[in-house]
Amino acid sequence: MSTPDFFRARLDQMIDLRHPLAVLATRMPWQQIEASVAPLLARKDRRGRSIEGADLFGPTVQVVGAGVSAAGRPRLAIRLMVSLLYLKHAYGLSDEAVVERWAENVVWQFFSGQEYYEPRLPCDATQIGRFRRVLGEAGVEELLAKTIEAAVQMQAVRKSELQRVIVDTTVQEKAVAYPADSRLLEVARAKVVQLAQRAGLRLKQTFEREGRSLRRRAGGYAHAKQFKRLRRVLKRQRTVLGRVLRDVQRRLLAAPQDVRDRLQPWLERAERIRSQRPKDKHKLYALHAPQVECIGKGKARQPYEFGVKVSVAVTAKQGLMVGARSLPGNPYDGHTLAEQLEQTTVLLQDLGVKPHTAIVDLGYRGADADIGGVTLIHRGKSRSLTRSQRRWLKRRQAVEPAIRHAKHDHGMKRCWLKGAEGDALHAVLCAAGFNIRWLLRAIARRGIAPAFLRSLWLLSALAASASRLATLARPALLVGAAR
Repeated sequence: MSTPDFFRARLDQMIDLRHPLAVLATRMPWQQIEASVAPLLARKDRRGRSIEGADLFGPTVQVVGAGVSAAGRPRLAIRLMVSLLYLKHAYGLSDEAVVERWAENVVWQFFSGQEYYEPRLPCDATQIGRFRRVLGEAGVEELLAKTIEAAVQMQAVRKSELQRVIVDTTVQEKAVAYPADSRLLEVARAKVVQLAQRAGLRLKQTFEREGRSLRRRAGGYAHAKQFKRLRRVLKRQRTVLGRVLRDVQRRLLAAPQDVRDRLQPWLERAERIRSQRPKDKHKLYALHAPQVECIGKGKARQPYEFGVKVSVAVTAKQGLMVGARSLPGNPYDGHTLAEQLEQTTVLLQDLGVKPHTAIVDLGYRGADADIGGVTLIHRGKSRSLTRSQRRWLKRRQAVEPAIRHAKHDHGMKRCWLKGAEGDALHAVLCAAGFNIRWLLRAIARRGIAPAFLRSLWLLSALAASASRLATLARPALLVGAAR
C-alpha cells in the first residue's frame, strides 16, 4: 500500500490494531485534552523594561522586551507529552526510562499520535519535568478526569457506578533517607560548609574529618546498642554544627544581600536540626524537604513512614480510581473526607454525576457533618444500615489492592519530585497511570475494538449475510425456471 512517505511504513501497518494500547489510542479524547492544556502552554505577555537613550532632540525613554516573544524553538506536540506522562506512570518508569523505551516500542509511538516509526528519543527527559510543572495540579487533574471519561465512553463503567465510592488514605513516601539524628546533624554541617564556600566565605574551621568520624562512630554505637556512647557523640555533633553556624553568621554580616538571602533559609533549617530533640513535635526529617511528615499507619512491619498523607477514592464496584489528593500536615482521616469528595466531584462534573455515597473505615467516624448531602457508610453504623448498604460495606476492602497497585506498579510508593507541589502532582499522575492500566485490562477483557475495525467487521458481516442469502435463494430460482 502506498504512503505519503514512500520510504517509510506507517505505524498502523506495523502493529496489531487489536492491541489494547492501540485501541485505547483511538478512544482517548485527545482533542479535549489538547484544548484544555493548550492555554497553560501559551506564551505570556511580558511587561518589558524601560531604557533611557538620547537623540538629536534630547533624552528619550523606550520600552523593550514587552509583548509576546517569538524566541525559542517550537514546542513539542501536546499529545506526545501527555502520552509520555500516561505511559510513565502506567508502567512505573522514570523520566529517562520512558523516553528510551518509547524509541523502541512502536505501539507506544502509535499511542502518542505518531504516523511513522521514529528511532530517536521523543524529547529530552528533563522536558517531561518542565511540562509537568507547567501543567500544575489543575492540569494533571484534567488528565485524570479524561481517563474516567474514556472509561464511561467505552462503556467499561456505568455513570451510576461513579456515584458510590470507597475512600481511604495511605502514605506517599518521600525520597529521603531514614532520619537518624547523627545523619541529619552531619548532613546539615556539610551543607552549610558547602554553601559558605560557594559564596566565597572563608570559615575558621569546617570539621570535615571529625564530622565523618563522628558519623561512623554513631552508626557503630547504635548498631551495638551502646546508647550512652551514642548520646555523647550526638552531643559533640551538635556542638560542631553550632560552631559552624555561628562562624557563618558572623561572616555573613559583611556579605552582599543576595548571598545572605540565599543562605538564610538553609541556616534556619540547620539550626532547627541542631536544637530539636528526639521527642519534639514537628521535627525536621530532611534538610532538602522540610515538608516531610512522620506518619504512623499502624503497620507492624513499618511503624513510621516519612512523606505525605494521600487520600484515594475508587468506584465501589469496578475499582476505577476517581480521586487522589495529597494532604500535607498529617491531618486526621475524618478531616480529609470533605476535600477528597470535593476533588471527586470536580473530576466528574463533565459527566454530569457526583458521588452520593462514601464507603469508609472507622477512621472516618464523625465526618457526617462535613459532607452534607453524601451518605457515609462504615462499620460503626451497622445497626442502622439497610440490607443494600450492608452489602456495599463488604466491598470496602476493595480499595486496599488498588492502593497497593498504585504504590508498587505506578510509583506512588516513593515520590522523587520536589516540594509539596511535587507531592500533589505525583499522587494525581499515579492515579492516572492506574486508570490507564485499568482501561487496558477492560479492553482486553471485553474485546473492545477501534471504530474503523468495527465498521470493517460490520461490512464483512453484511457481505457474508448477503452472500448466504443469495446462496439460499439460488435453488428457488432454479426450481421456478424449471417450472
